[in-house]
Amino acid sequence: MLTVHYFAAARAAAGVASEQVDAPATLGDLVVQLGKDHTGTTAAGMSLKEVLGRCSLLIDGAGNTVMDSPLAGVTRVDVLPPFAGG
Repeated sequence: MLTVHYFAAARAAAGVASEQVDAPATLGDLVVQLGKDHTGTTAAGMSLKEVLGRCSLLIDGAGNTVMDSPLAGVTRVDVLPPFAGG
């Protein structure tokens, strides 16, 4: 099991701040699974699947963009949409 933490628009689309899920084989598999599991939308009408395409993902606190990254032993994935500001 791993815990997925959602922030900002990802939280709005998922409808929860965090959840525990069975860890699939790879980060890419997790992204696909989450997009299928959550069908709600943000106030702007974006689904979690759409939001995930714009997000940064942290695996146990480290940024990761490699969708083939294995999730064996991972305990936390953070889903961070782009933030405004500078």
